[in-house]
Amino acid sequence: MSEHDRDPADGAPRDAAPDDGAAHAAAYPEHPEHPAHPEHPEHDDSPLPLSSAPDLGGRRRKKRSRLPGCLAVLVALAVLVGGGYLVYDRASSFIADQFSDPEDFEGPGSGRVQFEVASGDSSTQICRNLKDEGVVASVDACVGAATDNPDSAAIQAGFYRLKEEMSSADAIDVLVDPANVITDSVTIPEGLRVVDIVAILAEQTKVTTAELEAVLDDRRLLADLGLPDYAEGNPEGYLFPSTYAFAPREDAEGMVQAMLTRWRQAADDADLEASAERLGISPQELMTIASLVEAEGRGDDMPKVARVIYNRLSPDNDETAGLLQIDATVNYALGESGIARLTTDEIASVADSPYNTYEQPGLPPTPIEAPGDAAIAAAAAPAEGDWLYYVTVDLRTGETKFADTYDEFLVYEAEFDEYCATQSDRC
Repeated sequence: MSEHDRDPADGAPRDAAPDDGAAHAAAYPEHPEHPAHPEHPEHDDSPLPLSSAPDLGGRRRKKRSRLPGCLAVLVALAVLVGGGYLVYDRASSFIADQFSDPEDFEGPGSGRVQFEVASGDSSTQICRNLKDEGVVASVDACVGAATDNPDSAAIQAGFYRLKEEMSSADAIDVLVDPANVITDSVTIPEGLRVVDIVAILAEQTKVTTAELEAVLDDRRLLADLGLPDYAEGNPEGYLFPSTYAFAPREDAEGMVQAMLTRWRQAADDADLEASAERLGISPQELMTIASLVEAEGRGDDMPKVARVIYNRLSPDNDETAGLLQIDATVNYALGESGIARLTTDEIASVADSPYNTYEQPGLPPTPIEAPGDAAIAAAAAPAEGDWLYYVTVDLRTGETKFADTYDEFLVYEAEFDEYCATQSDRC
């Protein structure tokens, strides 16, 4: 121990503690574990005042106030009571929520919201999306309205026009009605070429000509979308003419797929592949014949026109030498449409084209336009007859006359000449 460790007053060590037993006995004389020590008469057994009782650490204890302890108890009690009230209040609110109606808007709403129901969306998912879009006030109220509406299970995928802050029942009523699905309705008439169909789609929808052409030029993609192998990657004639209801966000791929799917339906209805085998031709040739029938015939005349084509193609036919002599195919070679009567010069200008059926025997290599249901059915089931010629003698009504012989054909052709000279400027 160094000199710095001693108290300068008495030389004792600075941190020396008093006898532990004496300290405890003096501070707590009543404690049974610390009795008085009679064998040490020099110790005073009378208790020291609390203010002068020595601390175990060699320092005197300070007198402690009892007020902070009481205050702590009061604060703890207040927190306990307050916390209990908070828990009670929240529990009461929760219980009340379970037995009260979920939040819902009233009335038809206002503004405009274009809302999409995706394929496979459940009622709960639809309601979540409606809540996110600000259409309904709560998912629970919406699900309840859907549960109450027996038609909600049949909600169709698509886009709908809704409003902000609608009652859940009103919103569900809109969604269950298929007539409320927003669509771009596009009609593709029969007898159009691919280039014409592309122009209509680009004009009446949000897709561009470039987007459509990119799909139509991709042979592998076209096969995936439903173009049959025997079309050999050429969609001419297979973009089926019909009225389509495209979703607002439909892309070029989806539109082409829809038209090919509709073609497949018509082909199945006509039993196209089996019919082609029965007639001794390929399915592609049947589709080509159907396109010629579409271009040349109308209504009940279509099966007769189909029969004329089959008769002219027959190897047993010596009169026409396999030449179809159909103006519509030459128009296709010329890149024109609607020319009712071709001149000799126009025919000669595309003499080498495989689509010039005045010069090239047999069928053209592909369809020349998109046939509809009736034309495909006629090509698959032609009428019975020996006709080799037909002449449409009235372009307005479409009246067509059929002939077995060339002389009979000349009579009908003269009738058409008279019509053109006196009744029509379309010839």
